[in-house]
Amino acid sequence: MTSTPLDFSNKRILVTGGAGFLGRQVVSQLCQAGADPEKITVPRSHDLDLTQLENCQRAVAHQDMVIHLAAHVGGIGLNREKPAELFYDNLMMGTQLIHSAMQAGIQKFVCVGTICAYPKFTPVPFKEDDLWNGYPEETNAPYGIAKKALLVQLQAYRQQYGFDGIYLLPVNLYGPEDNFDPRSSHVIPALIRKVYEAQQRGDTQLLVWGDGSPTREFLYSQDAARGIVMAAQRYSDAEPVNLGTGYEISIRDLITLICKVMEFEGEIVWQTDQPNGQPRRCLDTHRAKEAFGFMAQVGFEEGLNRTIAWYRQNAQ
Repeated sequence: MTSTPLDFSNKRILVTGGAGFLGRQVVSQLCQAGADPEKITVPRSHDLDLTQLENCQRAVAHQDMVIHLAAHVGGIGLNREKPAELFYDNLMMGTQLIHSAMQAGIQKFVCVGTICAYPKFTPVPFKEDDLWNGYPEETNAPYGIAKKALLVQLQAYRQQYGFDGIYLLPVNLYGPEDNFDPRSSHVIPALIRKVYEAQQRGDTQLLVWGDGSPTREFLYSQDAARGIVMAAQRYSDAEPVNLGTGYEISIRDLITLICKVMEFEGEIVWQTDQPNGQPRRCLDTHRAKEAFGFMAQVGFEEGLNRTIAWYRQNAQ
């Protein structure tokens, strides 16, 4: 932990994925923490494909800090459909960006990983020290392992080159402006859209994958962004750090709560022939609190209400 927070005011900061759901919040939090908006660079994937080395080199040129959020990511459906793409794209983006940043003399590299990297049967709550104690849940292992390899790279580069790279593990995110595309969205936006469309059609039943038994933890996007920026300012260590709330909810209770908030009174039908994903997911959040003072602030029901309200206003 650094004794005095990093001064962002004169730093040139590259935020990959900065135009995305989490990225926009991170840019906003950077500005609140004193960064100059004119010195924040947000490359767009259609202009700069970061799976190509020369684009990574171009992206990091003349920067002081990199916050790497860009990812090819989705829910269980996308993980089953495109495991090779998810492995290759995320590995290439991350590993070449880290290498280019080291060569360019970047002062600080913040890598945002994924809790899909944790073993399938990790003791709950997940502690960072358990990260290597088994193979990830099969449906998202290619994505999770590609992102976990970046932790090894950062630790190796710190050891050999003195490169200041940190690695953060945010839990499942949600919030306004999330991805609500049913082909690639995560569980909360997918369920909100499903309920909304069922209401629009006047359905009396709601079909939901799995049996409802898995548990998940969710972190509001604004909280996640604040945690990332706090780590960028105050944390410089080799060990990975969880970002979460420590609040665990079952998928069954989650869909019941969404239906209650959205006033959907139909029957929930569980499609037990479809996969559940990882059995339980909840993080130990002590390291983030001790290392750089991060604690989540937005309660789950409050965050859910804000997310549902945003979707209702913006649904096509």
